[in-house]
Order: sequence, then C-alpha cells, then structure tokens
Amino acid sequence: MRILLTGAAGFIGTATWKLLVAEGHDVVAVDLLLVEAHGRATRNDPPLGLHVLDVRKAHRWAELLDGVDVVVHLAAMVGAGASAADLPLYAKHNDVGTAALLAAMHAHRVARFVQASSMVVYGEGRYTCLEHGLQAPGPRTAAALDAGEFDTPCPVCGGRLDWALVDESAPLDPRSGYAVSKVAQEGYAAAWARQAPGAAVSLRYHNVYGPGMPRDTPYSGVAAMFRSSLERGEPPTVFEDGRQMRDFVHVADVARANLAAADAVAEYAPGRHEAFNVCSGRPVSIGEVARFVADGSADGVAPRVTGQYRIGDVRHVVASAERARERLGFAAAVPPEEGLAAFATAPLRP
Repeated sequence: MRILLTGAAGFIGTATWKLLVAEGHDVVAVDLLLVEAHGRATRNDPPLGLHVLDVRKAHRWAELLDGVDVVVHLAAMVGAGASAADLPLYAKHNDVGTAALLAAMHAHRVARFVQASSMVVYGEGRYTCLEHGLQAPGPRTAAALDAGEFDTPCPVCGGRLDWALVDESAPLDPRSGYAVSKVAQEGYAAAWARQAPGAAVSLRYHNVYGPGMPRDTPYSGVAAMFRSSLERGEPPTVFEDGRQMRDFVHVADVARANLAAADAVAEYAPGRHEAFNVCSGRPVSIGEVARFVADGSADGVAPRVTGQYRIGDVRHVVASAERARERLGFAAAVPPEEGLAAFATAPLRP
C-alpha cells in the first residue's frame, strides 16, 4: 500500500514509519517538527525523506496524496492539557489539523483513514460494586485524598468499588483540553466517513513507552519520569498508594496496531468508523511500573510511595483488548514487566 503518515518523525511515528517500510509499504512521511514535541535537534536535522509541512496549511496535497491508499494520522499536540491557557493550542493543531486533512483527502478522493486517539477520552475507568453492579463514582475530593482515601466508594452503599476493563462502548468523559481535542478528532473522522463517504479507524492508545521516547517533552509519561529519577540516583516517586491501575503498551506494539488498522480499514465499506483500544491487555499498578523500571536499572533504587496526589488524576483506567483482537487481529507481544525493565536502559531522544 501507499500510506501517507503524519507525525512521522515523532515517538510513535518513527516506530510506525520503520515498520511500514520494513513490511514493504510505500510511505509518504509528513511532520511539522514542532519544537514542543521534537526539540531543536530534530528540527535542524530532519529525517531523510520527511516532508516538513503543516497539515492545516499544506498546499501540496495533490502531490502528496497522489496514489495514496490510506492516511495514518498521528500528528497532534500532546500532553496533559491541564491549563486552560493550552486550549487554543489543542484546538488549532488537533481539531483544525484533522479537519483540514480530512477535507484534503475528500478533495483528492482518498477514502481510508486511521488516526491516533487516546485513553484520555474515557476520563475515569470502569467500576463495579459487588452489590450494586456498574457505578460511576464522582470526582475524588481533596479532603478524601488528604486523608489517604484514594479509592472512591460506591455512591449507593458506600462500599468498595473494584476496577473493571473499559471497552470501546464506554461513555466518553474528556477532562482536559487534550482529551476534548481527541474526542473532537474522533468526531471529525466519524462525520467524514459518513459524508465523504470514507472509512475510518480511531485508535485509543493507552500508556505508550519504549525506545525513542523524548526525555523532557509533553510525550514523557510516568515511566520516563521514573527512569529520569533513577538516572539521577533517586528513587522513583510514586503518588498515592501506588495501586492505581493502568495499561502500559510498548511502542513497537503500537506501531503494529497502526499497521493492522491500515490493513483493516482498506477493506471497510464506505461510511464505517470504529474505535479500538490499543493496549497490552496486561493491567499493572503504577507501583509495579516503578518497580519494573527500577529492576532494569543498573542502580536498582527501590521506588518510594509518597501518598502525594494530583487533584485531577483518575484512580483506575484499564482497557479491554478484546475488540482489537477480534476485529483487527491485533494482540500486544511485549509484556510490561519485560518491556519496562528494558526501557530503563533504552535509547531516548534528547
């Protein structure tokens, strides 16, 4: 296939570009090389074969989309989006960028689209009470967190809530500017699929890590923070009680999911849009993540659980991998305990 790949010089984009080429695909690689995502080194020395352009303003779509079978859209402004001041950045890069690209695809009759979404569209994870079944607990209060009460009780009986897997049918509850922009991107893809008509897949990445991850950009997640602490000779700092549950998926598996989605969407009927979790399918606690990274470090400093918290953090969000397994034929190959230990010494970007 001829595949146009946006965000091709990024963390996930680089791994995806390499895999697509290795699998014999013809890749048209595009990236704006935002300093916030790449640093100045990559911007000053872009990868060979990269088309440096802004998808919102591109005047070369006739050339770049010529003969393209599928567009894989990874370009985005990323990060927690914790500040309201960031809202325009997410809107102009993620919302407008996606809309402009889809409009260009429509103009040039490219009808297959795969895009990067995120677990953040869900907000909190899924919770069950043994007596009252599925429950949607409210936000955790500062008073409860100060008292070390990190788990939210059942809103009906006040009893214990257990976490459960979040599947793609779960309600969307974006809680940051970044999350809102990801929901918007999915909405644009679904609308385009109906109106163009075309076929689209949105991939909800969970916590991605692995070689090539930048050190000090919005891409840097908690695994990178734990590694940085170890490199300074400090114990990894774990917030709350370390029992928060997540899914950590290796970047090599994410690249494979991108390829699987490109293969699948090529066979979709016009008008179809689907979302998929991209995850390892092996839930881990944040405390375990810190320990796995520490195990792979030469120093091996034991993590330190602090009881500190961030008021906007969710307690648990763990994905179901079933739909991706059934419909894309994708299952992650790298177990978190192995991948996170290897990540402790993996090469990173400056």
